[in-house]
Amino acid sequence: MAPDQLSRAFDLVEVRGVLTGGVVADGAWVTRASLTELKFFAVIAGVVRLTADGVDDPIDLTPGDVVVLNRRSWVELRGGPVGQVPHAVEPEADFASLRRLGLPAALASGRDVVVGGRVDLNPVGQVLLAEALPPVALVGGAGPTADHLRGSVHRLIEEVTSDRLGAAYAVRQHTQLLLLELLRSVAEQADLPPGWLRALADPGLRPALDAIHTDPARPWSLPDLARTAAMSRTTFAERFRTVAGVPPITFLSRWRIVLAQRALRDRDARVGALAAELGYASESAFSTAFKRETGLSPLQYRRQMREGVAA
Repeated sequence: MAPDQLSRAFDLVEVRGVLTGGVVADGAWVTRASLTELKFFAVIAGVVRLTADGVDDPIDLTPGDVVVLNRRSWVELRGGPVGQVPHAVEPEADFASLRRLGLPAALASGRDVVVGGRVDLNPVGQVLLAEALPPVALVGGAGPTADHLRGSVHRLIEEVTSDRLGAAYAVRQHTQLLLLELLRSVAEQADLPPGWLRALADPGLRPALDAIHTDPARPWSLPDLARTAAMSRTTFAERFRTVAGVPPITFLSRWRIVLAQRALRDRDARVGALAAELGYASESAFSTAFKRETGLSPLQYRRQMREGVAA
């Protein structure tokens, strides 16, 4: 089966979900943390109240709920009776309490159980995915995709709490699948901001996006892309701008730069060859477009990325 565009993009931005810690608590409790990255939290049992900068009212998370925080600077999680003075808890990076309980006991314990993780992205992903997500994305455990999401969470916790051979590898894979289910669910939400992820979820625009992603070097015009989507030029242009946040040709140009960023970081291709590969008429045209989007020339970008990896 040919890879779909979300799968291609996952590979391109090297998106990786990493499980970082868990809390098992009873009574009134609170934990706070500063954030510098995309974070997600999944509630296994109990009720957890989440507050973060930019969140006007606390969000009550119930079993099966998963939330992604995008470009927030801090988060607070609380559990237990409202009005009682909470005791501070620290997430356990080794999930010791959760391991002692096991999943069935955790679900029946009456305690609050929540796990958290982060989403690692390469520099391309920081632009492509982080800008396409809302500040706070909640996927409810009672929504239309609840069974898939809850199943992913439970399979992940079963591996976390087991001592089975290969458990660490299984945890990494199940965290990745949980992240995929989460992004699928987020992409289907009506309030998703304009951007790449929302455009991927739009069935009317999907043929045009497939065309751009499959053959980015082709000199696509607005009429060409409108024909792939079986729309008039005006209807297609208006819908594309509304959903993706930019005109179609701007999206094409930015996608080419995204591909160029990946190539410059991971390959030793000459700039002129890369320009031709991505459909630019000349090396200077490519360099001008690249600098306009990134603020750096292609060679400066390659040097900066490789120096960062070496450091």
